[in-house]
Amino acid sequence: MSKVNITPLADRVLVEAAAAEEKTASGIIIPDTAKEKPQKGKVVAVGNGKKDEPLTVKAGDSVLYGKYAGTEITVDGKEYLIMRESDIFAIV
Repeated sequence: MSKVNITPLADRVLVEAAAAEEKTASGIIIPDTAKEKPQKGKVVAVGNGKKDEPLTVKAGDSVLYGKYAGTEITVDGKEYLIMRESDIFAIV
């Protein structure tokens, strides 16, 4: 898991997206232009939650999130997503 010097605020969560699939289950290689953005990632950092709403996820959790969830940010050349916990569908 990456070590990042970012602390999300309130109900926000920093997620490192999983790598996009390189090939299909049957072995067909997917070109870069056709790769879909992954909807799975690992939680890197979490905020403190809101009053009366503690966060459910914690650093290290693998999560599923919406296709258009979060805002992409780049830190030290590595891409992350910062999103509200409500954009996360499940812990896997």
